[in-house]
Amino acid sequence: MASRRLLLELKSVAKSFGETRVLDNVDLAVEDGEFITILGPSGSGKTTILRMIGGFTMPSAGQILLDGKDISALPINRRPFNTVFQDYALFPHMTVAGNIGYGLQIRGVAKAEIKRRVADALSLVHLGQLAERYPAQLSGGQKQRVALARAIICQPRLILLDEPLAALDVELRKQMQLFLKNIQREIKTTFLFVTHDQEEAISMADRICVMNDGRIQQIGSPLDVYYRPQTEFVARFFGDNNLISGRFGPMAGDARTIDTGFGSLSCAVDGQPEMVAAAAGGSAYAVVRPESIQLAAAAAELNGCENKVSATITAVEFSGATTLVRTMPQGSDIEMRVKLPSRADGMALQIGAQVALGWRRIDSRLVPV
Repeated sequence: MASRRLLLELKSVAKSFGETRVLDNVDLAVEDGEFITILGPSGSGKTTILRMIGGFTMPSAGQILLDGKDISALPINRRPFNTVFQDYALFPHMTVAGNIGYGLQIRGVAKAEIKRRVADALSLVHLGQLAERYPAQLSGGQKQRVALARAIICQPRLILLDEPLAALDVELRKQMQLFLKNIQREIKTTFLFVTHDQEEAISMADRICVMNDGRIQQIGSPLDVYYRPQTEFVARFFGDNNLISGRFGPMAGDARTIDTGFGSLSCAVDGQPEMVAAAAGGSAYAVVRPESIQLAAAAAELNGCENKVSATITAVEFSGATTLVRTMPQGSDIEMRVKLPSRADGMALQIGAQVALGWRRIDSRLVPV
């Protein structure tokens, strides 16, 4: 598959408010036609990036490039971008059609052309029957689609979405996640989406940019970020990861060993040259997701697992499709969490039972302490 063309690039972008530095030399490349999500907790700098790209805030240092040209000082109205805000920002005195067509109106587009393009936008977001309603007569999901149609109609190069689903209930959010992704694929416009919700980012993005304390921690596909975290922050932010502390042992083939309180573990280090080169005895975490761990009555029942430990079940938590089993490996004071598909017969998971845990080396990653 041919690579996409580079659309937007941030080079060593920083932002300070007085003595407070909120962004620290951020480098980010956005490709034409991709859906990229900036993910992070409150205060991580993700919304500051969006505001600087949109022209609402000027960077303190660095460059913002569009098609290779510096637009850092370009006014908002000269940037070919549109923004969808969390509060929708609809005009209450205008109909749905009026709100959607407003951007074309202030650009001096002919009335007949506005009417045609508004009808097309309404059809795209499945709101054709609501053209004459006012915002107060709409549901939250309908308002969000109006805001999206208003952003799309001017055919921007980039659509910026600032936590646009945060005000919706859980079920509606899921519906809108699918709707947004489908719309983006249909119109092939670049979306830059800001959120603090990991599940939202994973379900929608082509790539995820994880931020913390004004710095990018990792950029990659949802699969990479979820299963191959590069930092302790990313491993902890995507909740339920088991982080096992230890010290580097020797390389073993294409894997690196780590010595822990309950024995030596083997971890994949593909794409991690710094982990291959790390000095023996240095500190690290082995990271393994709870759904990657097998649980059996005895180690002999574990299939294809290079890593095996004995443990005691300390808690069993049923949550519908899955059951979370909390365990304590023998010889350690850490908790290992195992996520299993739930079974109608309840499975024989008794608190206090002795079990064996196992996982493959390729399902375990190393991150520095």
